[in-house]
Amino acid sequence: MKTIKVNSLEEMKILGNKIGSVLKGGETICLQGDLGAGKTHLTKFIGQAMGIEDYITSPSFAILNIYYGKINLNHFDSYRLEQGVDFDDLGFDEYLFSQDVNIIEWPERMEEILPKDRLNISINKLTDTSRELTFSTNSYDKYKHILEII
Repeated sequence: MKTIKVNSLEEMKILGNKIGSVLKGGETICLQGDLGAGKTHLTKFIGQAMGIEDYITSPSFAILNIYYGKINLNHFDSYRLEQGVDFDDLGFDEYLFSQDVNIIEWPERMEEILPKDRLNISINKLTDTSRELTFSTNSYDKYKHILEII
């Protein structure tokens, strides 16, 4: 587990750009935090560094936005998923187990279908501009290329 603090949106951008610049494809990054913690901002900055040119927004109503690039970015937001939803009917597994990068906001709502090997980033809002981010994974070897640059 590793914890860092960012003190501004600019520092969040630098962090997101670092992460996005080393992604290889096949990673699943789960973002946890309250509303307004910065999950979508971090996703946007990661996507920018991946070369995604589309404007990245929260997929709260669509649940999944797909951004195409050299490596595709699948951005999930499961905030609005109902309890007991049948994930097989949604077809998410074809994205979650692909060689795309998956970023999932509110992952606890889709826990049962998430890959076991994933990077969890918990974002804690300290002030209007500062955040504490805690990184953890059960698969250090798969995510060391990220953990070693933060």
